[in-house]
Amino acid sequence: MSMQPSLNQLISCQDDYDPNSMPVEQARKFIRNFLNPVSATETLPLKAARGRVLAASIVSPLNVPGHDNSAMDGFALHSRDLNTASLKIVGTAYAGKPFPGTVKAGECIRIMTGALVPEGTDTVIMQERTQVSGEIMTMLEPPAPQANVRYAGEDLKAGHAVLEKGRRLRPADIGLIASLGIGEVLVYRKLKVAFFSTGDELVSIGKPLGEGQIYDSNRYTLHSMLESLGVEVTDMGVVPDDPQALEQTLVQASAQADVILTSGGVSVGEADFMKQLLEKLGQVVFWKIAMKPGRPLAYGKVGEAHYFGLPGNPVSVMVTFYQFVRDALLCLMGQTPVPALPLLKATCTEPIRKLAGRTEFQRGILFADPAGVWQVRPTGNQGSGILRSMSEANCFIVLDDHVGNLPAGAEVQVQVMEGIL
Repeated sequence: MSMQPSLNQLISCQDDYDPNSMPVEQARKFIRNFLNPVSATETLPLKAARGRVLAASIVSPLNVPGHDNSAMDGFALHSRDLNTASLKIVGTAYAGKPFPGTVKAGECIRIMTGALVPEGTDTVIMQERTQVSGEIMTMLEPPAPQANVRYAGEDLKAGHAVLEKGRRLRPADIGLIASLGIGEVLVYRKLKVAFFSTGDELVSIGKPLGEGQIYDSNRYTLHSMLESLGVEVTDMGVVPDDPQALEQTLVQASAQADVILTSGGVSVGEADFMKQLLEKLGQVVFWKIAMKPGRPLAYGKVGEAHYFGLPGNPVSVMVTFYQFVRDALLCLMGQTPVPALPLLKATCTEPIRKLAGRTEFQRGILFADPAGVWQVRPTGNQGSGILRSMSEANCFIVLDDHVGNLPAGAEVQVQVMEGIL
């Protein structure tokens, strides 16, 4: 049985490891190397399996289609008769009600889409390319031999893997499995994620605000993003900046969850205290990621639970979740491979200010101009506390660490937010 390497072992293998300036891609790889997906499984009825990850490959028990059938409405005939202008119509085949006889030379039958291609035929001519007079069909434009026939096993062959283990099931996959007559699937159990916010200034919705206090939006943002991924969510509320309360909450969370997420408590001035607490309870490395927003980020383990300490600023929470936590959770859920977030190119309509040496994820609005060319414009104020910018945006403008200031009209990379979760 292979043992998962410790954080210290992983760090010792990386000569370029720098916790004070971790490049974005290196941080992703570092996290990925330490993840251990869930292994427990359960069997679910097909209708309850959307979004879950297959724990065993789906193998087709039959050919799809099961028989040679027509791809369209028309007339079934044998290719040897394609040079015969007119053929006698001797019957009709419907989907689910096949023609019972054999079609002879010089004959054809009417056939509907999905109907079995009868013995003595191997080609279908579409109805629009024929002319019918009584029982005689005349071909106006003969098709190629074997045209418009879907052959048995053309889509799926019996005994072949249809969907591989590790696939996260989409609606199309559910329909595909149903087409095989399979009503239950083996999936990995749901990943359990507990999360809470830290800070004396935070107040839960429904309570009055005191002087200097703000409502805690991060828990609602995180809850929504976690639900979109289909994990089992435990909201542990707001925890004050009290060592005993924080330790108690972390221990409680680690006892019931596979992953712990916190927001707040990892920025400069807070990190030393949190680091000591987390090192007491497990293993943790604090990164100052070379990115904006979301520079402070912690990853490690509390007991057996994976731990992500996210920044407290609302935009930073979302950016770090999208860029780091999303991939990690999908991996822990058993999905293989974890799909990369696609990068598209668009023309930026406004100049961009940026320092080289760090990756930035600016919020943008992607749109097509009247000529159909994709363009993007920043949402305006890019401050990490401007949650409205995330609500207005439909994409991230992704600016790599080597990129500096850009003029209007520059080509940039964008990540479309819709579909990230």
